Amino acid sequence: MRPEKTNIVSDLSEKLKRSPFVIVTDYQRMKVADFSELRSRLAPTGAEMHVVKNNFLKRAMADSGFPDVSDQLVGQTAIVTGENDVAPVAKIFKTFATEFKIAAVKIGFIDRAVLSTAELETLAELPPRETLQAQLLGLLLSPATRFVRLLNEPASALARLLKAKAEKEGAPAT
Repeated sequence: MRPEKTNIVSDLSEKLKRSPFVIVTDYQRMKVADFSELRSRLAPTGAEMHVVKNNFLKRAMADSGFPDVSDQLVGQTAIVTGENDVAPVAKIFKTFATEFKIAAVKIGFIDRAVLSTAELETLAELPPRETLQAQLLGLLLSPATRFVRLLNEPASALARLLKAKAEKEGAPAT
């Protein structure tokens, strides 16, 4: 392999190693304006989209320890990598594909585990990470809150009883 091609493969391999996720998409029928629109939507999430040759991607994936999915790397291929969460990226792809009817996702990877298109769509439907964390925290705190209420109830009942008795004794006789 020529040195410039070796450099391309090694750069691509480094991108794959740094990213916690990789989405492989088919960009056939995409115009330059569509490609630019998709890239601008991905930018706030910290994701980047790159057009790659299938042979380079196969070699870079092999060098980076990804499973062999060479049967799915056909046609015009672009990859999306990033350093943040994959869910917002999947959501952007789902919205973009719905609006423009292009940019079909071929396959995805999270920590080098293969994800199908259906699994990526499920990720796209999840609420944002912060919302999920808040929901989990609420679930974790719920039993503790109930337990504290349970412990406080006898003391509260005694206090209400004493207050009622004091009010009854302090009331004028009729």
